[in-house]
Amino acid sequence: MNDINPAPDQQRELSPDERNWGMFCHLAGFAGIIIPFGSVIAPLIIWLIKRDEMPFVNYNGKEALNFQITYMVAFLVSVVLMSVVIGFLMMAVVGVAWLVFTIIAIMHSSKGEYYRFPYIFRVIN
Repeated sequence: MNDINPAPDQQRELSPDERNWGMFCHLAGFAGIIIPFGSVIAPLIIWLIKRDEMPFVNYNGKEALNFQITYMVAFLVSVVLMSVVIGFLMMAVVGVAWLVFTIIAIMHSSKGEYYRFPYIFRVIN
């Protein structure tokens, strides 16, 4: 297994159900807009339910969780730095990056492709 395509089942055709659940892992991150910590809790629930039966969802769930945790930490750092004004700029950059990378991941997973987020902490392996 290499670092770019770490999925062992890339040779097989993914079912539409697997692709949809993989996409839902990333879509669930938008729950954080409505529910506090929902951007982590929603992908976690999907990942815990489907990880054993669908390797594609297992991979996307881990990626989505690692991504959401990293960006939640960056957002909290931005809030702290608002006291010295740079936090406002940092929050805007973090927000745009979060939105763009989430949409990219949704598009890749809907096609059945394994997307690896750049510049995130790998908390869940």
